[in-house]
Amino acid sequence: MFHREGYTIIAWTLAGSGLAAWAVHRWMGSASWGAWLIYGFLLGIVVLVLQFFRNPSRQTQLQEDGVIAPADGKIVIIEKVFEPEYFQGERLQISIFMSPFNVHVNRHPVSGVVAYFKYHPGDYLVAWHPKSSTLNERTTVVVRNNQGHEVLFRQIAGALARRIRWYIVNGDSARQGDEFGFIKFGSRVDLYLPLNAVPHVQIGQKVRGGETCIAKLMNE
Repeated sequence: MFHREGYTIIAWTLAGSGLAAWAVHRWMGSASWGAWLIYGFLLGIVVLVLQFFRNPSRQTQLQEDGVIAPADGKIVIIEKVFEPEYFQGERLQISIFMSPFNVHVNRHPVSGVVAYFKYHPGDYLVAWHPKSSTLNERTTVVVRNNQGHEVLFRQIAGALARRIRWYIVNGDSARQGDEFGFIKFGSRVDLYLPLNAVPHVQIGQKVRGGETCIAKLMNE
C-alpha cells in the first residue's frame, strides 16, 4: 500500500523512467552493457520512490499513560530543554530522526483533543542540526489527553524535505496511532513531554510509528 501523498510523484517517476528507458533502447539497443547500467539506475530510482511512499498497516495498542512513537526512525535526543513556543518552560524532549528509507507517515502519540496547532514556514537545515527545530519549516501540535496531560509534537522538515503535510486543526479529536501527517523526504519529529515522564527508549534505538512505546506519563 502506498500513501496518497505519493500518487503523483510515483506516476511521474514511472512515466519518466519508462520514457527514459525507451529512449535508451532506441539509442543504444538492449544488448549494450551501458544500456543495462542505465536501466538498473532507472529501476533503482523507481524502487527508492516506491519504498519512500509505502504506508504499511500498524497495530496500535492503546495506552492511556503511554506515548507511542509518532514516526519510524532512530532516537537521537533525550534531554530536558526549554520549550519556548507553547509551554514556555522546561520539558523532556525526545526526538526521532527519519532517514529517506524510513516510513514517513506521522501518527498521533496520544489520544485526546488537539489543543494547539501552528504551521511555521522556514529554512531547510539538515534535520539533526541543533537549530532545525526552531528555524526549519515545521508544524507544532499539542494534544491534551483525558488525564489533562499535554503532549507537544513537532514535524520538522530536513535538508531534502520540502513538503510537510498535516490533516488536523484545532479542536479535532486525536486517536493514538491514527495518521495526522506526512513529511516528504528525510526529516525529524520532536516530542515535548512533562518533566516527570519516564522514557522507555534509548539514544540510537530504532522505533516504529504507531507501535513503539517511547515514554510513560506519570500523574502528579
